[in-house]
Amino acid sequence: MLLEALASAALGLALAAAAMHRLSHRLPIRSLVLATGVAGALFGAFVTHSALDPGSFLAILAGAAIVSTASLSLLLRPSGRLRRRSAPA
Repeated sequence: MLLEALASAALGLALAAAAMHRLSHRLPIRSLVLATGVAGALFGAFVTHSALDPGSFLAILAGAAIVSTASLSLLLRPSGRLRRRSAPA
């Protein structure tokens, strides 16, 4: 289980770093993004480990990646291209 937690944390950190590299203009500060990626991956690994048997290492990493990606997507801000005009009063 320790190996699963370490691998999930590393996976979350890698996903967060990739998101920061690719979408840095739409994300908040770096420390928040990295912490969210790791926390999401650890939570996803915990949920997947609880739902499945402990022997399915790749499925646990897949669950960690899915939850980490979903939690990172919640941090994205709008791109700024779609600006609405306020309605006149």
